[in-house]
Amino acid sequence: MNTVIRNARLVQDGRITCCDLFIQDGKVSNLLPPGKGWAAEEEIDASGLYLSHGFIDIHVHGGGGHDFMDGTREAWDGVRRLHLRHGTTGIVATTLAATMEEMLGAARMYNACRDQLGDGARLLGLHMEGPYLAPAQSGAQDPAYIRGPVPEEYEELIELCPGILRWTVAPELPGALAMGDYLQNHGVLGSIGHSDAVYAQVKEAMGHGFTHVTHLYSAMSTVTRQGGFRRGGIVESAYVLPELTSEVIADGCHLPPELLQMAYRFIGPDRLALVTDAMRAAGQREGESILGSLSKGQRVIVEDGVAKMPDRKAFAGSICTTDRLARTMMRLGGATLADTVKMLTETPARIMGLDKVTGRVASGRAADLILFDEDINICMVLTDGKVRWENEAYRDRRKNERGKV
Repeated sequence: MNTVIRNARLVQDGRITCCDLFIQDGKVSNLLPPGKGWAAEEEIDASGLYLSHGFIDIHVHGGGGHDFMDGTREAWDGVRRLHLRHGTTGIVATTLAATMEEMLGAARMYNACRDQLGDGARLLGLHMEGPYLAPAQSGAQDPAYIRGPVPEEYEELIELCPGILRWTVAPELPGALAMGDYLQNHGVLGSIGHSDAVYAQVKEAMGHGFTHVTHLYSAMSTVTRQGGFRRGGIVESAYVLPELTSEVIADGCHLPPELLQMAYRFIGPDRLALVTDAMRAAGQREGESILGSLSKGQRVIVEDGVAKMPDRKAFAGSICTTDRLARTMMRLGGATLADTVKMLTETPARIMGLDKVTGRVASGRAADLILFDEDINICMVLTDGKVRWENEAYRDRRKNERGKV
């Protein structure tokens, strides 16, 4: 089927451009100035809405009452459906510290679900977050499952699941640098997180493939003192070392406005991605929930727009969606619309090594697209050129307009 989206405002390459977009066989065919008169079997009048590539979330655990660690097709499909309705067309499914059995289950489920699309976000890959983390920086990860790197474990997982694109590790742990070499040799991004590494250790880890920082500021080291001398930590490294990329949970809870503004200004949209780090309660009501799998997860409390540990002394994960990330980064972080979209499309795609196939609206690429308004309310989501979800008000407006023709 041929489709044309007319009168859209494309957000890409640091600017906003009025255009008509033509889709052929699920792929972007042409971008032309509006009003060229090209006909198509299906026409969508954007009526001045913004158009961009669908948002890409490279760190997400769950949503819609489901978690990827649940290990069922129903759960994986449920997470993908929830996030697609909020503008996410590409997901890197994320695990957490768990038994080897559960990690193998997640890897097998990714293999089983990776080519599914339907009315859910596209699975781009798998992110293993842990279990090789610093115990003192466990955050909401269950300390019972945290351990040092075990070559037999990570080698078996990577052999089983070529879709593993990223692994979060504390690089100061014994055996972590050797693991980094193994990851690098197998095309897996080493990511620094849940770690007490100091600046010198971060620099050394970068030489072993650890070139990304997992949820900046959360569960990581900052300035410490040893014998009276101050040493920078991971936070400072993210700002100082230009070869490092980072991500932030821009939900308005994990980081205050001043830290979002700092990250945006001094790391910048080319090295900074926005992530939800969402758990199963994303899109759900406040109350009790479970972080991790239904069978082995931890009880958490959802209130004030975030998940908290039962004692309310620490956060237990985000309940955010990517449209909320965009709104927050613009309102609190001071980011422009163009830069915000970049941090949710091109930059995460490049960080994950997927920029040759996704993250941009370009001829020949899959038409994974979203239409949204000034307040980042998602009006329509397409994957492979097919409308997968429409905001009810926008759908009704389109029906009325068609009825008048």
